[in-house]
Amino acid sequence: MNGVETDQVQAFLAVLATGSFTAAGRQLGRDGSVISRRIAELETRLGIRLLERSTRRVSATEAGTRYRDRVREAWDIMRDAEDEARSQAATPRGLLRISLPAGFGRMWIAPRMPEFLARYPSLDVECTYTDRYVDLIEERFDVGVRIGKLEDSRLVARPLATMRRLLCASPDYLAARGRPTKPEDLMRHECIGFSRLSTHPVWHLKRDDMHRAIRINARMTTDEIDAVLHAARAGVGIMYGTDWLVGRELQSGELVQVLPGWKVDAGEQLSVVRASSKHAAAKTRAFIDWVVQSFETPPWGTTRRRRAK
Repeated sequence: MNGVETDQVQAFLAVLATGSFTAAGRQLGRDGSVISRRIAELETRLGIRLLERSTRRVSATEAGTRYRDRVREAWDIMRDAEDEARSQAATPRGLLRISLPAGFGRMWIAPRMPEFLARYPSLDVECTYTDRYVDLIEERFDVGVRIGKLEDSRLVARPLATMRRLLCASPDYLAARGRPTKPEDLMRHECIGFSRLSTHPVWHLKRDDMHRAIRINARMTTDEIDAVLHAARAGVGIMYGTDWLVGRELQSGELVQVLPGWKVDAGEQLSVVRASSKHAAAKTRAFIDWVVQSFETPPWGTTRRRRAK
């Protein structure tokens, strides 16, 4: 397979992974028209239609699906062989593709990335920050950081920390409106709703064998977690957030925990994940070891130390 043919196959796989020529172009650093041209060249070379094109999405034909499966298998074998060969080198090198949750990644990974790059000067990184579900294998990421339960059996996870949710508000808000002493008091307070919370607009609180489901009075609702934090700091109302988001504000006193005797949930696992079926390349191992070291003691200060592996 020559260079042009390799580009064609790479473009084809990227289009199916991302769902559009434009998104595939962004992933590969090419213009969308170039990706479209490469696919057309591939279809002409094979003499078969591989993609169904619509104004909203691109999908594989039946023949395209079969071709994708065979090509991906060969592509993965070749990439694994290259990664295994590179892993014999003492210095991690090449391109490392990392998938990160948007808010957490911006706050806690991005500021530390220059340190990682300085440690490994032969390594380039491509970081994607998003809150949508990312299939690491389909979208060809080397490694990712995940919040929550790992549902994909094709991945292996290394735990970093257990994070918890809690209620908090600014001292000014509590001085003006009073501090809740029981969950039912929340119904008389102004709260900040997060629409992507699965139970919104109901907040669940537990203590011992007691459980309370409180329908909040949302003075403000948003789908952006950073906006929830900004509103709480400004005294808009009581927020429901995660300790990684509000840890700095709790330490500084800018926010105060509300109903600390009640658990908002059982906690979520923060993990670094990679494909379980692949030999871990040196570049992947380097990132995993670095991020584990970085979160040995969670920097937001309110979370339990990660479990020993």
